[in-house]
Amino acid sequence: MEQAQKVRYYEGIGRRKEATARVRIMPGSGRFVVNNRPIEAYFTRFGDIEYILKPFEVLGEARERYDITVLVKGGGITGQAGAIRLGLARAFLKMNPDYRPALRKAGLLTRDPREKERKKPGLKRARKAPTYTKR
Repeated sequence: MEQAQKVRYYEGIGRRKEATARVRIMPGSGRFVVNNRPIEAYFTRFGDIEYILKPFEVLGEARERYDITVLVKGGGITGQAGAIRLGLARAFLKMNPDYRPALRKAGLLTRDPREKERKKPGLKRARKAPTYTKR
């Protein structure tokens, strides 16, 4: 009887606003690639990379031990960063279910449900009304 095939990678899917990220984590040398570009080249805004790497900090895992590839679509920079963070946390959870309490306590497994509100007829935006004039 053959031994069970070793898993090559663990995958987590994260969503935020209009963005969807498919995150794959595998043992490796610390490469972090987002849409075939290094994470430093993709996220140039201050604080975004630290925000994305929060699951590593919470779990006390070394980023250098894993190779991470991300395919992210839709949304803007903030939504994509949030989607990658959730996908990374979910991938870690598939890798080791014992991580659940730490990730849950840090709020990394909760999907942010906020979405853009639609524009309503008769209003300028979702809630902004036209200026009231008496005469």
